Amino acid sequence: MSATTRVVLDASALLAYLQDEPGAQLVADAIALGVCISAVNLAEVLGQVTDRGVYPDSLAAELTTRGLLGGAITIEPFTMGDAIDVARLRPLTRVAGLSLGDRACLALARRLDTRAITADTAWIQVDADAGVELTQIR
Repeated sequence: MSATTRVVLDASALLAYLQDEPGAQLVADAIALGVCISAVNLAEVLGQVTDRGVYPDSLAAELTTRGLLGGAITIEPFTMGDAIDVARLRPLTRVAGLSLGDRACLALARRLDTRAITADTAWIQVDADAGVELTQIR
């Protein structure tokens, strides 16, 4: 993680920003400071836009051209260590119903020793044992 990266974005946070939903300004402020996103969470964002008829390659190209992807938003690979941590997080997050993508975000934040930002209100139930400072945007 670069010295300027302050937070790991969950897919829900990036979607809120892209769709100008409540909390989008908080995400914009974080992006201005430098953020990263797991490749898993980026795949989730690109997959969800297809439900609205947006081509994922077009959105990725637009975000790259705007200086977001590969610029203000660093894309972090999903590593073997992350996969193991995602599995370890399953019992800690089961009560909140966190998805694999949610746990991938938490695993990345744990690996980088930084906080995670999400729009998902279910994360409030995540046990402190997850070891990640969480910021909810709404």
